[in-house]
Amino acid sequence: MLLVTALGAGALSGVIGTGASLLLLPLLVPMFGAVEAIPIMAVAGFMANLSRALAWRRSIAWKAVMAYSLPGIPAAVFGAYTLVHMPRGWPEVLLGLFIMAVVPLRRLVMKAIVSINLVQMAVVGAVIGFLTGLFLSTGPLSVPAFLALGLVRGAFIATEAMASLIVQMAKIVSFHEFGAISMVDLARGAAIGLALMLGTFAIRPLVARIRDHHFRVMMDVVTLLSGLWLLVFGLFQTA
Repeated sequence: MLLVTALGAGALSGVIGTGASLLLLPLLVPMFGAVEAIPIMAVAGFMANLSRALAWRRSIAWKAVMAYSLPGIPAAVFGAYTLVHMPRGWPEVLLGLFIMAVVPLRRLVMKAIVSINLVQMAVVGAVIGFLTGLFLSTGPLSVPAFLALGLVRGAFIATEAMASLIVQMAKIVSFHEFGAISMVDLARGAAIGLALMLGTFAIRPLVARIRDHHFRVMMDVVTLLSGLWLLVFGLFQTA
């Protein structure tokens, strides 16, 4: 069931650029708990970003990558440390609340950020890096920042993927050092990441005719339902 969902999530994220973790976390968290599910999805996300970065490697804007990832690395480590040391049930509750908040936050960020410079991108990298270490699913928040730098098409895809990849690598190493990820979890993440990649390439032709607006509305619905499910599950865990 998880791998089939990953295929569908890969197809969806391949069309709208994000959303895979929002579909998979509601399945992973009840199976493994948030502290284990988030590192697993970090490995899967690393693979997905690696494939996009390699595909568009000649279009990477390295100054933007460094501006985002250098402050994002220690922020992600701190976020991962915070996650690992939370009381039982709290990671699930906060994850659910954050995912539901992504819908209005994404709209606010898209309206607020028109253009930014590299210094402002560093601030964005630090904030989103911490949220990435703590919650994982921050793609809808980081995308407007990279677009605001004037990056388009291949340059946008490659630069956002490479910057996220570097931050995710720091997060995976942190989880390993904190004892929150095992070799089994790495294998699970790799399997899910492979399914995401296959879904992106295999299923995309079947859904490419649907308008982007419909996908974004569907993404908002999926986001809210995912967050609500994780919130309810976390509240039961704390009871």
